Amino acid sequence: MKNPTRFGGLLLTLLSASFVVQSADKIPSTEPVELSPVVITATRTSQTLGQSLASVSVITREQLDRQQITTVAQALDGFAGIQFSNNGGAGKVTSLFMRGAESDQVLVLIDGVKMGSATAGTSPFQHIPVDQIERIEVVRGPRASLYGSDAIGGVIQIFTRSGKTGGHQSASVSVGAHDFLGSNINFSERFEKTWISLSADYQRTAGINSCQGSFAGGCFTVEPDRDGYKRKSGSLRIGHQLTSNLEIEFHSLLTSGKTEFDGGFTNEADFAQQVTGGSVIWDAADDWQITARAGISKDETENELNGVFSSLFDTQRISRSLQSDYQLDDGQLITLGYDFQDDQITSNNLYTQTSRRNEGLFGQYLLEIGQWSLQASGRRDSNEQFGSHETGGIAVGYFADNGVTTTLSHGTAYKAPTFNELFFPFFGNANLDPEESKTTELGFSGTVQGVDWSSNFFHTSVDELISFDLSIFAPANISRATINGFELQASTWVAGWAIDAQFSFLDAKNKDSGANHNNLLPRRARRSFRLDADRNEGKWQYGGTLTARSSAFDDLANSNEIGGFVTLDLRGGYQLNRQWQIQLKANNLFDKKYRTAANFNQDGANLMMTLRWQDTQ
Repeated sequence: MKNPTRFGGLLLTLLSASFVVQSADKIPSTEPVELSPVVITATRTSQTLGQSLASVSVITREQLDRQQITTVAQALDGFAGIQFSNNGGAGKVTSLFMRGAESDQVLVLIDGVKMGSATAGTSPFQHIPVDQIERIEVVRGPRASLYGSDAIGGVIQIFTRSGKTGGHQSASVSVGAHDFLGSNINFSERFEKTWISLSADYQRTAGINSCQGSFAGGCFTVEPDRDGYKRKSGSLRIGHQLTSNLEIEFHSLLTSGKTEFDGGFTNEADFAQQVTGGSVIWDAADDWQITARAGISKDETENELNGVFSSLFDTQRISRSLQSDYQLDDGQLITLGYDFQDDQITSNNLYTQTSRRNEGLFGQYLLEIGQWSLQASGRRDSNEQFGSHETGGIAVGYFADNGVTTTLSHGTAYKAPTFNELFFPFFGNANLDPEESKTTELGFSGTVQGVDWSSNFFHTSVDELISFDLSIFAPANISRATINGFELQASTWVAGWAIDAQFSFLDAKNKDSGANHNNLLPRRARRSFRLDADRNEGKWQYGGTLTARSSAFDDLANSNEIGGFVTLDLRGGYQLNRQWQIQLKANNLFDKKYRTAANFNQDGANLMMTLRWQDTQ
């Protein structure tokens, strides 16, 4: 973004407007009162959002439907601390940066099972079917002391639809630009002791030209064509209450399809993703619960070049865990647990190693006493290739009488290099060391005149950060990187409008002593902002999302700049009757030409219409 002062002025104006209008007491007295949601991911135990000492966001099914979200990136991009980059539209490689940490430094779980590719180390956000999601929990900050490797920047846990809370049936069909077609059907039911949810969806689009052709960067080719995408998926979640203190649950999410893109070595891929797992929860006593989980995550990709087979990558991740939660009294909880993980890969490329195991032991102590709260955790991981790693975390919170909560935390984390980084033929570097990080965070939150707000300041140092080095055309360890950041969130009701504003400032720098010393880390914009506004009025529902991001660089040398941008999406809906609703969404209303990765295009102005049916019992 060429004018940072103008960007900051726009931000301050919008935030100030929210606070000024609120303080003028113009909020209708009929606005709904929301209870603090229960979250699981921050501590691996149930607690209300208000109890959490971590920075946590929750996205619900109702929000996804109201905002007419079609991808996880749409749902989360611009949230505090979160930026996505995309390689050219629907179904193309989509990378996440959370608090400056890369995609493979953020742990992604689906119903408690770790997902993602064992070769690339990342999760395929572009293929996760939003219509199968019940809610998303986002935890910012290190969680390696509870989850092990990969949780440097935070944890995202996606929960699929469940019939545990009651019956619900729904269906939808969407049409839009570029021959977009999406459809979904869901059935959820709760019987006396059994709950079940079945869901299926289909999506296709002719796509856009994903890459601005160049032999010098980006996709390293010139293919001025539209790059299509199609996907089908299904999910099942079923549980049963065996006795008053014992329940079992099984879940599975399957996704498969084909995506086209631009590339000199491959330009289309058939993919299949599977996350399957089960759990047993036993209330051994009134104050003691034992949870056992097992799961398998598969990531399969077959690449082709103009219809001719090019490469195959099949990976699977087998996991098991046992967790014991003991409630000493109303204010004290002790958690002890064991995790097992086995990664295996199959490929036509000759990897020198094709499997790796990891075992982890962890413990946590939660304390609430008066206005004080404490969370302390520690973990020891034994990695088959890299030996043992110890991580820890501690957080203290003070809940003042004036409603302001102050938190102070410190945590360590690490991440083992991926199979691709180590062993990919001609591009891997077997001499890589694991990344290690330390993060200190100070947070404040509260409610002022009806405005819920929070602010967080954090500092992270990463030793041996792994990044692609063009000088050797392979990944390399950067001796040190530092990430300093500030996040501000505010939500309120203004004249019947639900307003949610989020701003992030990020200073992620390379502290290696080489030629790139003090350069910004690639694809991390310094400033980002998101404003959501929604309103219900009778049978009408309407709103919009404004996102803004400053410029970034696409390389370690900071020679290839990605320009900043501002986009606006508008949406509306009309309730035809109790069951039927029609929705319309205009994306990128002002047809902004922008990119989140150098040379890779993003869609211009486009429309989507959705017809939605639901019958909640």
